Amino acid sequence: MMETRVPHPYWPRDLSIPHYVANDRSMSEILVFLFSVSGAFLVATWLITGRQGAGGRLGVGRRLALCWFAVCGFIHGVIEGWFSLYYDIIPADQSFLSQLWKEYSKGDSRYVIADNFTVCMETVTAWLWGPLSFWTVFAFLTNRPYRFILQLIVSLGQLYGAVLYFYTEHRDGYAHSELGHPIYFWFYFVFMNILWIIIPLLLITDSWRQLSSAQIHTDSRGAQKKKRK
Repeated sequence: MMETRVPHPYWPRDLSIPHYVANDRSMSEILVFLFSVSGAFLVATWLITGRQGAGGRLGVGRRLALCWFAVCGFIHGVIEGWFSLYYDIIPADQSFLSQLWKEYSKGDSRYVIADNFTVCMETVTAWLWGPLSFWTVFAFLTNRPYRFILQLIVSLGQLYGAVLYFYTEHRDGYAHSELGHPIYFWFYFVFMNILWIIIPLLLITDSWRQLSSAQIHTDSRGAQKKKRK
């Protein structure tokens, strides 16, 4: 008995998604939701970080970094958390977040077929980097001594995941998207993911400098104590 192929908008065009149900929400509805909620987290964090904290008032750069971690906490914990829990029913499901993933899959169909790499990578991202992103915000607001260690750990994890994400698709010959499409390839696949390479690199560099400075200070104090003895 021949398998009936369900029409879908994904690449490669002969991809079999037997239980696929087309979205009943438009691309604009989905993107407005994503950027509105992300924007709300950004604005709320910006306002909170503007107050006098335990370590004094934070600078603009540090406040922007905390806005980034707050938005990451939402995207990792909620959006990617949904995928990690319901990846096997997303093609047929019409819940809003499932429709969001079906829309995004036009830029990377590995999500709509529950590719092993994406399931594993998104599960780690959701349940580790999501909570740790919020913890990083809390650590800076309360001036915890481990705050730059958290920033380094989360940023390294994000960078590693993003590099693997692009590299595995590169080895597949960019077969899971319409190569060169202005929205699905360049905006969904490239732009929305390359942020997790550029920004974590900047934050890793920042953590390196801060932790190196702290170690230099500790070594200097240790040397002064030895001289006194």
